[in-house]
Amino acid sequence: MFDVTAVVGATGAVGTLIREIMETRNFPSKKVKFIASKRSAGTTLKYKGEDVVVEEMLPEAFEGVDLVIGSTPDEVAAVFVPWAREKGCLVVDESAYYRMHDDVPLVIPEVNPDAVDNHKGIVSSPNCSTTQMVMALKALYNYSKIRRVIVTTFQATSGAGVAGNRDLKNGSAAALRGEEYQYETFAHPIAFNCMPQIGSPKHPDRFPGYTSEEVKMILETWKIMGDNSFGVCPTCVRVPVENCHSESISVETEQEITVEKARELFAAFPGIIVMDDLDNKVYPMPYLCTGKDETFIGRIRKDPSAPNTLTFWCVSDNLRKGAATNAVQIGELLAKKFSK
Repeated sequence: MFDVTAVVGATGAVGTLIREIMETRNFPSKKVKFIASKRSAGTTLKYKGEDVVVEEMLPEAFEGVDLVIGSTPDEVAAVFVPWAREKGCLVVDESAYYRMHDDVPLVIPEVNPDAVDNHKGIVSSPNCSTTQMVMALKALYNYSKIRRVIVTTFQATSGAGVAGNRDLKNGSAAALRGEEYQYETFAHPIAFNCMPQIGSPKHPDRFPGYTSEEVKMILETWKIMGDNSFGVCPTCVRVPVENCHSESISVETEQEITVEKARELFAAFPGIIVMDDLDNKVYPMPYLCTGKDETFIGRIRKDPSAPNTLTFWCVSDNLRKGAATNAVQIGELLAKKFSK
C-alpha cells in the first residue's frame, strides 16, 4: 500500500473517472491528494466521504507523494512528470508524451504486467484505441503468433474531450433545426457524419498517409506485445457516438484458430467478455458497453477470402478501460510490486 497517491488532472473528464474508480476499487493508498491547474485549485472534491482540497500543479505539490496518476495533455505531462520524479514519486502517465521512450514501460496489466519490473520511475498507459485491440490480440497470440492485423476504428466523440461531446450534441441539434453550427473541436461536422481522420499526419517518411492516431496503434501495439514482426494496418474514424470506441479487426495467425477456439480464448482472457450470438442479434454495441471496464467481443467469424484469418467486432469504454481504469490498474499493480 502507498502512503500518499496524487491524481494530476483530477478535475478533468478522465481524472474524475480515475477518482471514482479508485474509490470504488478501494485503491491501496492511505491518503490521496488531487492536483489540477491554477483555475481549479482551491475547489473541494469528495473522496470516501471526505473533502479533499484541490492543489495547484506546482513542484511543491508532489512533496511526500509516493505515486502519481496523471491524466493531462502531453505538454502538461512534459512539465509535471519531471517535477514528480525529482520529488521521488513513481508516476503513471496517461498522456502520449512518454509512451514510446525506450526506458518507459507501456503497460496493460492483463497483457504485459511484468513490463513494470523495469520501470525507471515512469510507467505509461496506452492510447485508448490501442488498449482494447491489444487485449483481443493477446488472447489470440497466446495460442498462435500473429502475421497481420487490419483494424478500422469507430471512435466516439468523448475521445476528443468534453468539447467533442459538446460538438456532437449541439451540432446534431443544429442540424435537425436546419441551422449552421460553429464546431469547436472538429474540422468537419460530426453530426450525421463520419470523419476518416483522427490526429495529424505522422512520420510521413515511415508511414506515409497515416495519421498520428493510426501510427500510435502500430507502434504501441508492437511495444506492448514485445513483437514487431507482424503487420498492423489501421484506419481511424471519428463517428457520431458519444462514448465507447468500436473496432472491426481482422487477424491473420500462423496457426489456424477456429471460431470456436477463438471464443474460448477470448472468454478465458481476463477483462474480455464475449457477446457473440448473431442469430439472436447479440453483439457488443456502445450503448451496452458504456460505463463498463471490460473489453467486449462479438461477430467472431472466419475470413472466407484469407487462410488462418479471423474477423471480429470489439467495443470498449474509451474513458474507462481505454484510459482511467487501465491507469488505476497499473497503480494497483505497482502497489503489489513496489509499495511498502
